Amino acid sequence: MRSILVLNSKGGSGKTTIATNLASFYASIGKQVALVDLDSQESSIGWLKARSSAKPPITGIKGYGIKVKRGVDYKIIDAPAGLQGAALTKVLNMAESVIIPVLPSPIDMRAAGDFIKNIKKHSRVVKKKSKIALVANRGRDYTNIYWELDEFLEGQKIPFLTMVRDSQNYIRGAEKGLGIYEMGPAMTEVDRTYFEPIIDWLNSKKSR
Repeated sequence: MRSILVLNSKGGSGKTTIATNLASFYASIGKQVALVDLDSQESSIGWLKARSSAKPPITGIKGYGIKVKRGVDYKIIDAPAGLQGAALTKVLNMAESVIIPVLPSPIDMRAAGDFIKNIKKHSRVVKKKSKIALVANRGRDYTNIYWELDEFLEGQKIPFLTMVRDSQNYIRGAEKGLGIYEMGPAMTEVDRTYFEPIIDWLNSKKSR
């Protein structure tokens, strides 16, 4: 079973958007998927409740300590904000691949800089038991702040995968319990192109 964690110490960084789109992608290609929501706001669970029963099923799990049933191919974990110390170690122990989304704002970049510095020193990351990668979230091409974020993430000396666009398709998907890979290909073509490097990294040996 592949275990994928979407993590950032700061709230509102778009963890749920990435977690739900990963879950829906793997479900759409016939994989058995569990979506684990560790956040008290239960945004991922809310997304699942909005999901049509006609779509490929995704098992929702609330909180810690619930075992994932046998036969699950992918476990996607939506982590809460503010994790540090023992709590951070607890969630890192749950995953082999970690995606850290960062928003294009000075506040988010400063917070991410401190968080990335700390997580790179974590024993699980140092021992390469958890592989980490960065994603620029809610980005818009050709804006000064996006280029600042791009430069910031490139300088972190860990994989910087792609930009997840600031797109209405993610908002529509959140409302209906869908991911971009379950929506019209023509409508989501650009979003899929930007999202694809995340999937490529997760499918590669570099992520495990």
